[in-house]
Amino acid sequence: MRRRLVAGLICTSMFLYSGSLRPAERPALPALPDFASYIIARVDRGGLTRITLDQAADILKDYDVVFVGEFHDHIANHLAELAILRALNQRVPTLALSMEQFERDRQSKVDDYVAGKIGEGTLTNGLGWKNYEEAYRPLVEYVKDRRLPIIAANAPIDIVRCVARKGIAYLGELSAPRRKLVAEEIHTADGPYKRKFVRFSGDDAAHGGSGKPGENAKQRIENNFAAQMTRDDTMAESIAMFLQANSGYHVLHVAGAFHVADKLGTVESLRMRSPQLKIALVMPVQTRPEAPMLTPDETDQADMAILIRREPEPYITDAERKAAEAAEEKRFQAAESATCG
Repeated sequence: MRRRLVAGLICTSMFLYSGSLRPAERPALPALPDFASYIIARVDRGGLTRITLDQAADILKDYDVVFVGEFHDHIANHLAELAILRALNQRVPTLALSMEQFERDRQSKVDDYVAGKIGEGTLTNGLGWKNYEEAYRPLVEYVKDRRLPIIAANAPIDIVRCVARKGIAYLGELSAPRRKLVAEEIHTADGPYKRKFVRFSGDDAAHGGSGKPGENAKQRIENNFAAQMTRDDTMAESIAMFLQANSGYHVLHVAGAFHVADKLGTVESLRMRSPQLKIALVMPVQTRPEAPMLTPDETDQADMAILIRREPEPYITDAERKAAEAAEEKRFQAAESATCG
């Protein structure tokens, strides 16, 4: 998993739909036989309807932008992403892949790699995603083989980190070239997304910031949300700018589930910029292997669901958990020591 580098940023792969699913008064879907298995289902008012990959692609081809949420470390989620990308591209030749995993300052490297001008080591040097080879290499190699565009959509992590530390005003300290690496407009006003962010932040040191004595908790959360929106708005603006410059293209964007759930975050930010776009949301849901099911609110606003097996419990005992938290806090403090230029 990509470890927390920014105080208070919500982990985009851990918290959505990770608890036990409530019983639903509808037939259970087929079992998930192993951890790499997944089921694609269409979401409607009546619940879920299992559909084939081809049926899913036939529906998604009519959308301008398809958002696919992910749990970053779940192999079945990534297999489903690749399958959807492949099937969608068979129907939409002018398809671009937009990725949370690549930041704007890496766009020239991404372009050079797709064009065959540099090797993978140059592309990924300093990337920060330790699971790139198993999780994202298949997506990148698929589009590289077909010379499809890749959008390096995200804001640079060092800028995001400093917004979390110093607040949104930090962006005003950036040089003009650096300022262009994040969205021109960052939306930090109150709303459903901010309220959800605050709920998930809580006061846990692993989720809500460093918790240093005397630190203003409210300001810390405000700064953390500004950092979160620096990511979301930058990804949304990157997609909007690409579509404005490339008429006739469609975009598939992959990002952590929190960024896109309920069509908030990056999705909401894109709609603010380009309300004319037709947008679809495909959400992952971790469920029981023997009888996958869920209630409608667990895919609220989603058009499709990717049902996958629940991840193993990370810790069983309190001693395990405390040891892991202590190690994480040490890593976090090391990241905090980096300076803001």
